[in-house]
Amino acid sequence: MQLSEHCWAVTGLACTPPWTVNAGFIVGRHTTLVVDTGANVLAAATIHGYASLARPGNRLRVIDTEKHFDHIGGNAWFRERGADVFGHPGIVRTEEEFRAEIAEYNRAIPDAARRALGEAAVFYAGTSLALPNQPVAADTVFDLGDLEVHVLLTPGHTPTNLTAHVPAESVVYCGDCTVNGYLPNLDCGAAPEWRQWLDSLDRIERLAAAVVVPGHGPVARGSEVRELIERVRGVLGEALRTGASPTQP
Repeated sequence: MQLSEHCWAVTGLACTPPWTVNAGFIVGRHTTLVVDTGANVLAAATIHGYASLARPGNRLRVIDTEKHFDHIGGNAWFRERGADVFGHPGIVRTEEEFRAEIAEYNRAIPDAARRALGEAAVFYAGTSLALPNQPVAADTVFDLGDLEVHVLLTPGHTPTNLTAHVPAESVVYCGDCTVNGYLPNLDCGAAPEWRQWLDSLDRIERLAAAVVVPGHGPVARGSEVRELIERVRGVLGEALRTGASPTQP
């Protein structure tokens, strides 16, 4: 969906039930920045197709908003086509972890016969692990050609979380720093990380964006942006009060 003159979101890409995952792209005069690549090669091909059609002559560049496979699973598709992938230097995943991700996806299949056949392999067919080849260790600015994207460090959900802000169009892509309609995933950290996350939410709120693309769930616009941030902030506050993630067994 088109969010503004130069900003687009690719929403509802398949992930592990009940989750879907979002991606997007920002089109400048000479460069298109893709934000996240989805969980697998099929998601990546979809994102790549939309981004390429938006301005066919542009160079493509990718940024990963964090380390989880639902955001980086399509990196290899873009690397094989010559695109640099930017991301936090802490995005270091292994083949063993990737195989474990596929096994976890297979366990989420409700039908026993389909689990036994290992049908998760269809979802991940042709998908391989590729890490960012360009580190982003500090806040930085990308010039896409008459359009700037500010990349901000927003840790909390993981130490690797980044946010892409397009000031000229008041659009923010913040990955899993916010999720809409879902309980945020606090299980990757504990109280120190949750406090970091609250600081990152404060930073995103100060951007006063008109549109926020969360890592999961519907795009937020206008007054929905503050409601989105407040809901995640409330979950974090309760977790700090009780010392436990809401999804902890």
